[in-house]
Amino acid sequence: MENKIKRGMLLGFIGVVCFSLTLPATRISVPYFGETIVGLGRTVIAASIVATIFVVKKQSLPNKKQLKSLLIVAAGAVLAFPLLTTFAMKSLPVSHGAIQLALLPLATAGFSLWRGGDRPSKRYWIASAIGAITVMIYALDLGLGQFQKGDIAIIAAVLVLGLSYAEGGQLSKELGGWQVIAWAILIGAPFFIVPVGFSISVNMLQAPIEAWVSLFYLGVVSQFLAYVAWYGGMSLGGIARVGQIQYLQPFLMIGFSVSFLGESITWLTIVLAIIVVLCVILGKSAPMTKKESHDK
Repeated sequence: MENKIKRGMLLGFIGVVCFSLTLPATRISVPYFGETIVGLGRTVIAASIVATIFVVKKQSLPNKKQLKSLLIVAAGAVLAFPLLTTFAMKSLPVSHGAIQLALLPLATAGFSLWRGGDRPSKRYWIASAIGAITVMIYALDLGLGQFQKGDIAIIAAVLVLGLSYAEGGQLSKELGGWQVIAWAILIGAPFFIVPVGFSISVNMLQAPIEAWVSLFYLGVVSQFLAYVAWYGGMSLGGIARVGQIQYLQPFLMIGFSVSFLGESITWLTIVLAIIVVLCVILGKSAPMTKKESHDK
């Protein structure tokens, strides 16, 4: 049992590290390939891997009810989140996006509670409010008193991915964790082939090696393998236990932004990141009550 938990924690950590490299890889690749290729092309790359696996495994199709949930997962994790973060990374530093994305576990918890019929306590709402206000203050400070379009895009990305994670978490109990993202990728990919195809240009061949590596990292790792590690870790070590590793993500993102992009980090960034993560920890551990049923 202990070895199973250790393997789960290791897989969960690998998943978080992989997710933490997503924004830096996006920041590197966008100037050379554009928003459409980076935002949607990663799904086309991932879909080729998933399709091969499903053919080899002779995977059975999901039922109609599961398909509805998969459409929600695909809309968030496969379409909206990549496009919104790609747009945001055109103008925002990665460290900025990392603090806003730190609210993701709290958003996921909120949507999970809503889906499960639970009623959050005052502690949850207070923690959520403090975390949101901290993020807004940071965004306004960097934006010289006003929100940038990238800020709005990142906040929207947190909300749609939070809903997608919550829906995927419910569905993973039936399909299995890795199959949820795999089917979501296959559902979304056919709609992306045409816009991606029209966005390809000869000039892309002149992109440096780091841009190509970043693009394929997004397609192979961020969009698929990271999810396999993450969901696999939670299934082995437990959702609550392994989920705590996600608190490291904003700090890993900030570290990678310094290492790979040479971004400068202020003490304010570190302090606000700590405040947001503490709010997330308090919010996720807050007691919940079931909504009263009116059925007789």
